[in-house]
This record gives sequence, C-alpha cells and structure tokens, in this order.
Amino acid sequence: MDYGEADKPDTEVILVGGEVARQRRAASRWGMLLVVFMRAMAVIWMFFGLAQWKAILWPGAAPFDSLPGEAAVAIAIFAVADLLAAVGLWLAAPWGGALWLATAAGEALVSILMPAWFPGGMLTLIVYAPLIAIYFGISWMARRER
Repeated sequence: MDYGEADKPDTEVILVGGEVARQRRAASRWGMLLVVFMRAMAVIWMFFGLAQWKAILWPGAAPFDSLPGEAAVAIAIFAVADLLAAVGLWLAAPWGGALWLATAAGEALVSILMPAWFPGGMLTLIVYAPLIAIYFGISWMARRER
C-alpha cells in the first residue's frame, strides 16, 4: 500500500536524545531573535506614534489645524499606523510586521517628499532601510529553521 506524503507519520516527534534536543534549541534561536527584534521595534514605534499624537494634540509652534492639508493627513495617518504597528510588532503577529513595513516605507517616503513637515529626509531612509533589511533577514532565517 502506497501512502502519500501527508499520510506518512512524523518520526521527529518520537525521537529522543541529546542530538534532537540540541537541534530543537538551535532551531528556536532565530525565532526568538525575531520576537526580540519585533518587540524592540514595537517600543520604538510606540514612541514614534506618541510623537505624532503630540503634534496633533499639543499646541506647539504650528498648531495642527493650521498645517497644510497634506502634512495634517500624513501626521494623522502615521499617528494611528505607528501605534497599530507597535501593537502588531509586540504581539509578533504577521500583520504587525506587514503594517510596520508599510508604515516605515511610508514615513521614509514622506520625510523625503515633505522635509519641511517631517524632518529627517535621507537620514530617515538611511536608518529605516537597514532595519527593514534586518527584519527580512531574521524572518528568512527563522522561517528556514522551521
């Protein structure tokens, strides 16, 4: 009788011994590193989101209602998106990583296109690009170890 791939028993779950335990510990390293990285980014992005809300709620040099429409819309979008991305990253959810990638790319683009309202310009891109590359690298290694 010929069994398909799905019908074959999983023999790894019944293996015991030091080598199997070592392989499982090694396999969890990249996954744990991904969770630590995502949580670190969550803390940073929470502060970014709170800074956007500060621009909306705190009367400063330029009150929110006096900003140009494009700047006000960008600030409002990033105020919400940054905090949502922070929650998703803290939970290590796939949607959190996707939202963080979209938010980081959007913030880098807006800081280049509107340097008067979003300071940073190319510096934002220079900082965000390696963070995105690190996220993709760790994600790839974590997926590969599974």
